[in-house]
Amino acid sequence: MPSLLAYWVHDLSPFAIRFSDTFGIRYYGLAYIAGFAAAWWLLRRYSSKQLTPLTTDQLGDLVTGLVIGVLVGGRLGYFAFYEPEVLFNSPLTLLRVWDGGMASHGGFIGVAAALWWSARATRLPWRHLADLIASVTGAGLFFGRIANFINGELWGKSTTVSWAVIFPLSAPPGTPVHLIIPRHPSQLYAAALEGLVLLVLMQMLVWKTSLINRKPGQIAGWFLIGYALMRTISEVFREPDAALILGLSRGTFYSFFIAIAGLALLALPAAALSTPVAATGAKKN
Repeated sequence: MPSLLAYWVHDLSPFAIRFSDTFGIRYYGLAYIAGFAAAWWLLRRYSSKQLTPLTTDQLGDLVTGLVIGVLVGGRLGYFAFYEPEVLFNSPLTLLRVWDGGMASHGGFIGVAAALWWSARATRLPWRHLADLIASVTGAGLFFGRIANFINGELWGKSTTVSWAVIFPLSAPPGTPVHLIIPRHPSQLYAAALEGLVLLVLMQMLVWKTSLINRKPGQIAGWFLIGYALMRTISEVFREPDAALILGLSRGTFYSFFIAIAGLALLALPAAALSTPVAATGAKKN
């Protein structure tokens, strides 16, 4: 086993700009901004290439709904799935956003609510909107996992691989560095699998196939199945941060339901989307 001193010791600051010990501009917040900005840019590209009938104003409303859905759903989901006792005993803890605590599975539920609202507002098939959202979600997942690594949280299981990292937060405060166990940088694995791989695959389905217009809901279905698979793989290397369910990490357990939803979308019949301009009857912005 290599000397513990041979491993890199995580010493990154969670702040991009710090004004005090506890207040500043955090990379985690910047990750959300980057994810939503990337989603907005890609959706604008879809509109300019007439892959969607949504106008610029409607895209703005959709992204706004996504922002609210991800933030509220992710926050509520974290406590509901990982710390339900805190939610019941100290509900005001939800407002302590500076202490962290977001769950991607909860974010999916929030996005589903935003999808329902957007479908009613635009009168467009919800399957088409689901495809749009699914095709850009990988960008947010990528930046979010990178921020997890910068924060030194959600570390992986102990390992002796040469690229292992010593995360000081994984040990009790005051533990000497040479006594801290090196771990997998599982946050980076997740960034690659859940973020980049899924983003590339979804973009290929958007640009290299006709699914987005001819078979609405298929891209979203494949995304959900892909996410469940990639999350399950990354969970193999991640240290569970909550009690197991049926011997499985909570991330793996909840991913089964994500996969089931994806399979349901693939099985549901859906009519092809009419041409973008004809669908809105409005000029493109």
